[in-house]
Amino acid sequence: MTDTAETTAEATGGKTSVTKRGGGSPGTRGRTTIADGVVEKIAGLAARDVIGVHTMGSGLSRTFGAVRDRVPGGGTKSVSRGVKAEVGEVQTALDLEIVVEYGVSIADVARDVRENVVAAVERMTGLEVVEVNIAVSDVKLPEEEDEEPESRLQ
Repeated sequence: MTDTAETTAEATGGKTSVTKRGGGSPGTRGRTTIADGVVEKIAGLAARDVIGVHTMGSGLSRTFGAVRDRVPGGGTKSVSRGVKAEVGEVQTALDLEIVVEYGVSIADVARDVRENVVAAVERMTGLEVVEVNIAVSDVKLPEEEDEEPESRLQ
């Protein structure tokens, strides 16, 4: 017997019966859990790919994130900034906070963000995305400089 499942063979009345233990294919045995942070990263990257999205998160979270990004050993740039996920066993719900470029249709950007986020999260995790709530917290004007606090570190 070359099957990877545990088997037992019993001789009964000249016949051999084989009982497989563990039932089902190996790919369906056990549970897979996906952390909220994993879904947040996937959604954050998918949202940033949409034309018209300038950045993610509120002004305060972007400021703290920029400071953290400049501190040595402060970690990599947070791709999940502006994203909050609630992950269940088979479904997830997402809240996104975005800043859009001036001149774009906010309704179109929001629709495109939803479509891109749903497609990416469902494809990569297998979870059903039940809702993607989007809050537009700001509009990036062409003459505005990006908000990056002046670094005191040299």
